Amino acid sequence: MKITIGSDHGAVDLKEEVKLVLKEFADIEIHDVGTFGNESVDYPDIAEKVCAEIVNGVSDRGIVLCGTGIGISIAANKIKGIRCALCGDVYSAKMSREHNDANVLALGGRVTGFGPAGEIVRAWITSEFTGGRHARRVNKIMALENK
Repeated sequence: MKITIGSDHGAVDLKEEVKLVLKEFADIEIHDVGTFGNESVDYPDIAEKVCAEIVNGVSDRGIVLCGTGIGISIAANKIKGIRCALCGDVYSAKMSREHNDANVLALGGRVTGFGPAGEIVRAWITSEFTGGRHARRVNKIMALENK
């Protein structure tokens, strides 16, 4: 599985911790699109870079991070084909995959600690979409992009 990851300046430290968690999985290839320092950058630009790789088939999933995760998740969800879930707990991360087939995970660097973030990422990575009645709902969500 290939995962593209990106953060703004408010979550660079958490992004580096998340990359260490991703390296626990031998079958995951990581592509980091930045930012790489503490200089201010605009999170919509990072969301666009990460999500472009998913909609273009370069990556299977993405992880986006900003100070709270709110702004970057809103930006990511503006991109056609993206289902981004802002998760602050393990259960939500698991359900975002199983019920919503989230292809992007959002985290907040200023609100989520390294330990909890690691557990959230592990749950999100190891959970799979269950389909069934949830597929009908995901299809309805995706149809909203065309209205």
